[in-house]
Amino acid sequence: MVTIVDVARAAGVSKSTVSRVLDERLPHSNSATAERVRQVAAELGYVRDPLASGLRRSGTNTLGVIVPRLTDTVMAMLYEEVVAASGERGMFAVVATTEDQPDSETLAVQTLIRRRVDGLILTTARVGHPAAQGVPHALALRTDGIGPASLGDDELGARLAVRHLIDYGHRRIGLVGGPGYASSALHRLKGYRLALQDAGLPADDDLVCGDAFSIEAGESAGRILLGRPDRPTAIFAVNDNTAIGVMAAAHALGLSIPDDLSLVGYNDIPVVSRLPVPLTTVRVPFRQIATNALDLLNDARRDTAPRTLVTPPTLIPRRSTGPAPRSS
Repeated sequence: MVTIVDVARAAGVSKSTVSRVLDERLPHSNSATAERVRQVAAELGYVRDPLASGLRRSGTNTLGVIVPRLTDTVMAMLYEEVVAASGERGMFAVVATTEDQPDSETLAVQTLIRRRVDGLILTTARVGHPAAQGVPHALALRTDGIGPASLGDDELGARLAVRHLIDYGHRRIGLVGGPGYASSALHRLKGYRLALQDAGLPADDDLVCGDAFSIEAGESAGRILLGRPDRPTAIFAVNDNTAIGVMAAAHALGLSIPDDLSLVGYNDIPVVSRLPVPLTTVRVPFRQIATNALDLLNDARRDTAPRTLVTPPTLIPRRSTGPAPRSS
């Protein structure tokens, strides 16, 4: 579908100019710029989307939030922070889930637009795939590399986690990763590799495993890594769910945490501080990410150029990490 952005780019004008020229409710302009916009729109086959227009003008003080699933504690935590931050601004937030499926995301966007929300915050971005084009929106936690995004510094967080393990003397450090379409997982993988490089340690691809954010995926990857004859003495898991899965795998294999294996997670969801062995993890500043996303949404509604706001995380040391075994 051709969007206002496409017309604006081809005509060499702003999105707001295109919107004004093509809005049939406004006085007709015969200026050279207006004629050029109409000509370009016709050549590109642009068709005005009444749903998107309604979104821009709805003024219902309602915000749509799209998440993969609310059974994911991270997404539930962010949604609660968006609700709190939007409430402080006199807005009400509603949520839709997608199971991280692009088709479901498209349906969720359309449904929320029909309900006349004033804008969207999406946590479902996929790298290289533009999200919700032509609609005022901001991305949170994950970015598509194109639109406005409010993120935690995932690369920095990973470097803090791996540096913590290196400082304990670990030299064989595994990574339990996430899906390749999620920028958060990719940036944490990059941070892991950079931390090893900074310490002069080789990056062994055989110590990288996993492709989802679930407990089950973490346990599966943990069994693979810990079943190796030259198993790692420490593992950085790119979220707390996968770290819990690694704990299950270690227990099944008769390994003790942290005596046999040190483990670091990511996000600091509430349960990890209450585990039998409290999990060392990286705390994500969800409230600031939510607040920044609302600021970016305001930018989008004013047709401001997209920007990315990045907030640093904090390492939270607990009992799941300790000195490397002497035999390592």
